[in-house]
Amino acid sequence: MSFQDLLAERGCLLADGATGTNFFKCGLGAGDPPELWNIDHPERVAELHRSFVEAGSDIILTNSFGGNAYRLKLHNAQDRVFELNKAAAQIARAEADMGERPVLVAGSMGPTGEIFEPVGTLSHEGGVAAFVAQAEGLKAGGVDLLWIETISSEEELRAAVEGASSVGLPVVTTMSFDTNGRTMMGIAPEEFANLAASLPQPPVAIGANCGTGASELVATVLGISGADPNAIVVAKANAGIPEFVEGEIQYSGTPDLMADYVRLARDAGARIIGGCCGTTPEHLVAMRAALEAHVPGARPTISDIEGGLGAVSALAKGEGPVRAERVESGRRRRRRR
Repeated sequence: MSFQDLLAERGCLLADGATGTNFFKCGLGAGDPPELWNIDHPERVAELHRSFVEAGSDIILTNSFGGNAYRLKLHNAQDRVFELNKAAAQIARAEADMGERPVLVAGSMGPTGEIFEPVGTLSHEGGVAAFVAQAEGLKAGGVDLLWIETISSEEELRAAVEGASSVGLPVVTTMSFDTNGRTMMGIAPEEFANLAASLPQPPVAIGANCGTGASELVATVLGISGADPNAIVVAKANAGIPEFVEGEIQYSGTPDLMADYVRLARDAGARIIGGCCGTTPEHLVAMRAALEAHVPGARPTISDIEGGLGAVSALAKGEGPVRAERVESGRRRRRRR
């Protein structure tokens, strides 16, 4: 079943949870690339996918977030892009196909870790080539769609969407709004919505992932859905805030909090809802139940979000200007193409 058909049938889809933070519990060392587990420990990767499917996920993301050449070069694996991404897709595909209900496989594509021109040294063409190579491996392994995530700059967003779109699969893209209601490179949710709509090949869905907690992410969803009411919006929040407890990083969000997050995100306009860092299968069980039982309510206010999930930043509340010049710049680019 296609992404569009499944979304039309169910109205709202539950995505999966965290990859890296769950792998840490299975023995992944700090700084080690989880993508190598697709070859070295495929059974561990499959087990996590299986747990997400059993918890109720409609979409599972491949273990390929850092699977581009620039990230893999840090581990001397830059020549294994196709191999590692294809393997990641095949593992997820096998687990998705075991169930009795349709489960989609999304090919996770994270940032390169490089700074693009004109500020940095990575050219647009170089970025596009890296994302094309990754997308080709994921497609060969059988993914249903490509899922660009945790992007922070306009330049990388453009390169990633262009590269991913080249293989002919639907493309979803999310940015991480983790700097007082902005991405690390200063993009506001409203700017992102306008920018995504202006791309030569607009993504089929857009949204936010990671960030600084569920409350901030739902506020981001309000901004995106308000700027583009027709967009299919993704919400993939961290399970609370990371805390250092007894020598380990733990996330503060309980299953009950993540259930509240699902309800607020849905009413804010999200149609694909999942979890990012710290989100376990136990969280997803509560999130699935909340989604199934949810009775649609009014669009939440910032006060509603803060009352249910905790404080949000001043800029996320709209207490700061959206930099219109960036949005207008994107529109000018669209007209020139």
